[in-house]
Formats: sequence, C-alpha cells, structure tokens
Amino acid sequence: MPIDAHHRALRFGVKTTPMHLAYDDILRVWEEADELPELDDAWLWDHLMPLAGPPGGAVLEGWTLLAALAARTTRLRLGLLVTSNMLRAPAHLGKIATTVDVISKGRLIMGLGVGGTRQPDGPNPAVAEYAAYGLPLPSPGEGLARLTETITILRRMWTEEVFDHDGLFTTLRGTRNGPGPVRPGGPLLLLGGWGDRTLRIIAEHADIWNVPGPPHNGTDWIAERTRVLDAHCAAIGRDPAEITRSAQIIVDYADPATTRAHVRALAAAGIGHVVLALPRPYPDKAARWLVDEIVTPVREKGA
Repeated sequence: MPIDAHHRALRFGVKTTPMHLAYDDILRVWEEADELPELDDAWLWDHLMPLAGPPGGAVLEGWTLLAALAARTTRLRLGLLVTSNMLRAPAHLGKIATTVDVISKGRLIMGLGVGGTRQPDGPNPAVAEYAAYGLPLPSPGEGLARLTETITILRRMWTEEVFDHDGLFTTLRGTRNGPGPVRPGGPLLLLGGWGDRTLRIIAEHADIWNVPGPPHNGTDWIAERTRVLDAHCAAIGRDPAEITRSAQIIVDYADPATTRAHVRALAAAGIGHVVLALPRPYPDKAARWLVDEIVTPVREKGA
C-alpha cells in the first residue's frame, strides 16, 4: 500500500486524561468530538490518583466517568486506555463493562492492561496509588497471569449464559451476566503493553494492540515491538493482520507540525489507529483543533 493510502486509511481517536480537570471540561470535548466524523473514538485512563502535578488534585474514576460520557454521546466508540486489571475483580469488571456497552448501544471497546506491578528499579507511581486504595501490587509474572485469567472470564461472560470458573486467582460459581453485550461475542478487546510476554498474550487474544508513542517512545522502537508481535502471531499460527496496531501520542498545541510528523512516522511503521491525547487545560474547540491541525492535513497530504 502506498504511504499516502496508509495516511488516508488512518483512524483517529481523542484522549482526555481525567487528571486536574472538572467533569464539564471533559464533557465539552467529548460532545464536540461526537459531532466530528473525522474522529472515530474517545478515551479515558484508569488511575485513582494524579500521576503528575499536585498530589491532592482531582481525578475522576474511569469507568464511572465513561458511563456518564456514554450517555451523553451517540456516535463515538469509547473506552479506557487502558483499564488496570488490578483495580476490579474480573467478573465485576465484566459486569461494569457490559453495562457501559449497553448504555452506549454497543460502542464500547474493552481496553485492558496488566495494571501496576512491582518493579525493581526507577520510580513507580503505582506503589502510592495502590497503597492508598488498599490494593495488592503483584509481581510482573503474576500480573500477566491475572490478565490472562480476566480475559478468559470476560469472554465467558460475553458468550455463555451461565458458567463456573476455577482459576489460579478467581473462583466463580453460577456466574450470569444479563443483559449481555450488544455485539455478539462482546466488545472488541484492546490490550495495551509492550513487553515480550505481554505481546504473546496480545497475539493470542487482542483485536487491537495499543502502545504509547511520542514523546514517550519513538517510532523505531514501536516498529521493533511490532516485529516481535508479528513473530508471536507466526508462532501460534495467527494472521498478524487480524490485530489493529494502535498508538497514542501527546499533541503539542504550539507545534502541530511536529505532531503531524509523528503521526506520519507511525503510519509508515504500520500503525493504523492513532489516539491523540490532549494536554490540559483544554483550549476552546479542542476537538475541532485536532481535526483541522492534525487529522485533515495528514489525510490530505500524506507524506
């Protein structure tokens, strides 16, 4: 496919990180984006305390906020980028997600990731967050095992009328989930992560793979991670084209040309879906700015 076709085929989302922001600030961006067909989806995050700025600042809980925004929009696909698997019991999460899917009339994309884990080196914001809310912080290996079990439970909640489950971490008896999701088989599953073991789980289960892009990670690194994912797909006999490649980037209001360059580089690296994260505070007509300064120029001019 020529590079211009890559750019024309790109899908775009908007992300509003609910940190140090009021509900009305987030709502106005989502309602505006809902009226702009150039934007396909909208996203929140899943933290309970600020990761930057004053530690006592406002943070709205992700799934509760997503339900409210689902009720105020009609077109956008929506989700959390990504849900922390450690914050909610798996079957409870399945019930929450199904409720949001029903409210949105089937627009939910189930974004999911390992969540916080114990790390040997460097700062780890999950330590304070999990301690504040009384949550256990698992090892990376346990976190991955818990993620796999949650995926199994979600799939069963979305496809079976009643079931029991005996897993490493969760035991369920007579689990039912009515009403079921709108889409047969349940919402599309987006998994976030980049480690080799995580990419194996993504190859096995994901419909969409999401990874942080610039300024956190460069496109060469993303291209290398893509090759690892492709190798995992080959090892299990899955067509890698079945998995949509997605990346999120933080836009620069003062330098949209650099943001456009990042998007073009991601497209050249095989990314088909770009989530444009808005820095706070949000300017007036922020969603329209994304369309006019990023989405339309990239699609019209390609490289």
